[in-house]
Amino acid sequence: MSASTVHSPAPTAPSTRTAPTSRTGATPVVLGGSRALLWLFGTALFGVVLYYFIGIDQGATSVFGDNMYIHEFVHDARHLIGFPCH
Repeated sequence: MSASTVHSPAPTAPSTRTAPTSRTGATPVVLGGSRALLWLFGTALFGVVLYYFIGIDQGATSVFGDNMYIHEFVHDARHLIGFPCH
């Protein structure tokens, strides 16, 4: 009987090749300092106005007089985010 030896392949290092990437993802928006400040101010102003109309406008403190139209329009949203109103 002849003894045949089985040779196992030499261990190889993991491949360093990566799959090709595509550039179909989102691209970041780059703004200058003054433009970014303008966006920040506009967003903060919008947030404060939204906070007023949903959370504070109650008729007596309304800038539109003693009507309750805005209060009733945002009534459910007011309760959803936790503002008591009655």
